[in-house]
Amino acid sequence: MIQFLLDDELHEVDGLPPETSLLDYLRGHLGRVGSKEGCASGDCGACTVVLAEPDGAGLRYRAVNSCITLLGAAHGRQVLTVEHLAGETLHPVQQAMVDCHGSQCGFCTPGIVMSLFAWQHADLPHDRETALTALSGNLCRCTGYRPILAAAERIACSGKSDRFTAHERETAARLHALPGSGALDCGDQHAFLPTSLDELDALLAAYPQARLIAGGTDLALEATQNLQGFPQLIHLERIAELQRLEQHTDHLLIGAARPYADCLEALSAYPTVATLLDRLGSLQIRQRGTLGGNIANASPIGDMPPLLLALDATLLLRRAGQVREVPIDGFFTGYRRSVLQPREYIEAIRIPRLRDDQLLRVDKISKRRDDDISAVCMALRLDLDDNGTVRDARLACGGMAATPLRGRRTEAALIGRPFDSAAVAAAQAALAEDFQPIDDLRASAAYRLKVAQNLLRRALLEWTSPAAEVRHA
Repeated sequence: MIQFLLDDELHEVDGLPPETSLLDYLRGHLGRVGSKEGCASGDCGACTVVLAEPDGAGLRYRAVNSCITLLGAAHGRQVLTVEHLAGETLHPVQQAMVDCHGSQCGFCTPGIVMSLFAWQHADLPHDRETALTALSGNLCRCTGYRPILAAAERIACSGKSDRFTAHERETAARLHALPGSGALDCGDQHAFLPTSLDELDALLAAYPQARLIAGGTDLALEATQNLQGFPQLIHLERIAELQRLEQHTDHLLIGAARPYADCLEALSAYPTVATLLDRLGSLQIRQRGTLGGNIANASPIGDMPPLLLALDATLLLRRAGQVREVPIDGFFTGYRRSVLQPREYIEAIRIPRLRDDQLLRVDKISKRRDDDISAVCMALRLDLDDNGTVRDARLACGGMAATPLRGRRTEAALIGRPFDSAAVAAAQAALAEDFQPIDDLRASAAYRLKVAQNLLRRALLEWTSPAAEVRHA
């Protein structure tokens, strides 16, 4: 069985299919209908709940989309829903929404309240920018957001002391006392929650067809959108080795199941990457989604693979206790296909640090700024000699081919010459030889190609401007 606290009550759950979402459990099995189902794909935020997990002697509160958070992810955590916020009076977040008229039809309001609750308890500056980030995954058709942001301003002034912080240590102690591993069994269906790589290897040996899930922001859609079941499912997020983050002199090592939100500070050391991560899904998605998952699903529109290709990252792939290191350049073999062998998985990602003679930028183009999928994502790295000549180059794109792909002709057009208008013109022409994008609902092929060419020009203009000279001095 799996065990978690729902509000303050211990729940022990078994006998449910592995694909049961936290939202379906709350609404269908418990009748807690405060959390709404709007999209069943993690886009609208109406289903937002908060997962509280032990953080030392206290708790860390994460706003998540319960529609694509499978029930096994609740094991060992506290689940907080909108029904539990109010005590004898409304919670300060709820009261601020009332006072500032932040709700109209009310359908999205519970999710917004839970996002603001998690924001209130986060250790960060409580200003307009962080409020916008906290609300980036909550869509509201009625209010225009102004009264919601007014409520956020009022919440920021009230501090984060409430009955939840008063009982944090007690709740954390209860969570620490719960078993580390767990399982869901429902007839021939099973979900496992291992706590070590050795245990994971043994499970894969016993169940070679099992699906692996970390954040589940992509895999869960097979259940919510395609109504598929999972005969065997293995949750990875409780394996400490897959959560590691190691900062070395020449590289960064990130465990494959570490959420994006826990990698932000380390990855922000790379120029423009913080801006990319700020637009990778919503905060709810970044609290669950993982770098390893973004790579392993081999989608051509993942935001991180172009960056990793530009940085010459390598992947540590593990199978039955044996680890091999594979360059990400060559990992993708076709649309949603890779070199991963049966029972093999990504253990960690090794990302080289930039040297002083290297420039890097990454750009994401999408219809919306927040919570949207790339039409084009381009990463460019240039290695320059003392005279400003391009000694080596890496250019990689997502959304431009069946896989994330390097533009080798474009790179060759840049190498051996100064990075100037003539070099960019040659690279733009070569780009059309490297990539033959398609028309789809996000963009036309012609638009994609033109945008990618323009991003090369943008890099030139920004890197050679007087402001850039000051930044790089």
